Amino acid sequence: MGFRNLQECLQALEKKGELVRIDQEVDANLEVAAIQRRVFRAKGPALLFTRVKGCDFPMAGNIFGTMERTRFIFEDTLKAIDKLIKLKINPWEVLKRPWQLPGVAKSLLHVLPRWVKTGPVLERQTRISHLPQLKSWPLDGGAYITLPQVYTESPENPGLARSNLGMYRVQLGGNEYEQDMEVGLHYQIHRGIGVHHQQALKQGRPLPVNIFIGGPPAMTLAAIMPLPEGVPEILFAGVLAGHRIELIKRPDHLPILAQADFCIVGHIDPGGEKPEGPFGDHLGYYSLKHDFPVLKVEKVYHRRGAVWPFTTVGRPPQEDTIFGTFIHELTENLVPTVFSGVKEVHAVDAAGVHPLLLAIGRESYVPYARERKPQELLTSALSLLGQTQTSLSKYLFIAAQEDDPELSTRHIPGFFKHVLERVDLGRDLHFITRTTIDTLDYSGISLNQGSKLIVAACGAKKRELPLRLPSDSICYRCFPPGFGKIKFFAPGIVVLQGPEHKQKRDTQDPELKELAAFLEETKELKDFPLLVVVDDSEFASSNWDNFLWVVFTRSDPATDIYGAGEFIHCKHWGCSGPLIIDARLKSYYAPPLVDDPEIEKKVDKLGEPGGPLYGII
Repeated sequence: MGFRNLQECLQALEKKGELVRIDQEVDANLEVAAIQRRVFRAKGPALLFTRVKGCDFPMAGNIFGTMERTRFIFEDTLKAIDKLIKLKINPWEVLKRPWQLPGVAKSLLHVLPRWVKTGPVLERQTRISHLPQLKSWPLDGGAYITLPQVYTESPENPGLARSNLGMYRVQLGGNEYEQDMEVGLHYQIHRGIGVHHQQALKQGRPLPVNIFIGGPPAMTLAAIMPLPEGVPEILFAGVLAGHRIELIKRPDHLPILAQADFCIVGHIDPGGEKPEGPFGDHLGYYSLKHDFPVLKVEKVYHRRGAVWPFTTVGRPPQEDTIFGTFIHELTENLVPTVFSGVKEVHAVDAAGVHPLLLAIGRESYVPYARERKPQELLTSALSLLGQTQTSLSKYLFIAAQEDDPELSTRHIPGFFKHVLERVDLGRDLHFITRTTIDTLDYSGISLNQGSKLIVAACGAKKRELPLRLPSDSICYRCFPPGFGKIKFFAPGIVVLQGPEHKQKRDTQDPELKELAAFLEETKELKDFPLLVVVDDSEFASSNWDNFLWVVFTRSDPATDIYGAGEFIHCKHWGCSGPLIIDARLKSYYAPPLVDDPEIEKKVDKLGEPGGPLYGII
């Protein structure tokens, strides 16, 4: 059976040698987050901080810090979940070979929660200011809950069937929040809570909200699962946990997770927004201060011996990378059932997840055509951009599986090489402008608004990609002023250092247009289909992680793409090449995340001989 609460999980990890206690005093202000990030990078153990400065509650971090540890936490139920997914793919399988799916019926018994009259979480009460005040990055606007389970129900159809459990960040203090009475609730677009909030606003009524922290690990994972619309996360949590989730029934109130470590009970009043942020986020930059809903706090419950679980986010990879990889393992076989014609997708973590999506699809619309070109691929691409979490993708590169049955989106260098060999830059680039983008992506023309680009490629190779820069080339000495330090990065890709960006938002840069004209005239780099302009070509070209992060988090397709020989024909944009992406930090961007050097020195001491992290970091 799976773990019924966080305490059971931590005890099992400690027994397995996968948890280290840190008994010396640490500060929730920057220090514990820096420790957790360092231990994660070292692929180290889970951490239990038993003495948190100014706080009575211990904190636990890096619980899901490795794939091996995450699989261990859910090892009792992984086979049953896999069987359920296979059942969805082929319902006849259970009828043809029922002996191969013996755990399915038993797993389905755990779907519905178990209603109880009371539970450990109601044993004690406290105040918001007495909770661990975790601040992860120096410019954060206050303390945050980073592993919350935010529970709401539909005001129009209350009950579990229309419930939502999501991981939306919660700001505990700072800004204009009234201490102990209010917390900020930041939820991004395309989130289930938004539907519930909209219904409450329509009725002119407050939206009840319960925020659970801790409890069964399955609840944490369920809160971030990309489940189909209409499938309540709390029901999936029971399957993942291997037991029925215990909920405390409260007439005329939302249920409370009985085994949670903490529960914040509150409501969102209509028209109650206040500034939330800044917050160091998973793209590797701060999300800035914006108005978001405010939760009016009614009660703060906690169990005896409560432990505060946390994580920190920042430039990938971080602990949430493990969540994403684990979820991909669970759901990869479902992709063809959700997106017809799509074989494989990969939301690239190194690029911040939503900025870059790679996909492999089928191209079967006109199999008899002399020249194969993207047709069904475009249908599949629009489907990917039209539903589920893939709809937040900014760049979508999609290739045909028929061209190379061994092609994988997980082998990123090979995938880019395949696409760049086949893409027709005059035909295969499809922009969607003035549309919705990820709330955390500041490359667009305003909050939540920017553009998307589909790059579709299929058919025979159109070019041989250069494997080095041309020798004795004008490109080394005669670029327009401010451009230079060109670097070969990968077959068909070069990186060029450019001048500091100074333009206003939602405008193109005349200097990049001048560069495009120069490349068209000189033809020196005509065989390279992709050229990227960056602030630091040495950094961006040093490895794939740097390249992906810089290129796709620092560019908006419609604003920041140029091309040698570019044209617009009947509103279709194309170019003869190279395609140019302006991936410099823009003058209006949020700042990137930078560690506090004094805090890092404190962390270093923990790793010295005699320190609790000696031999780990």
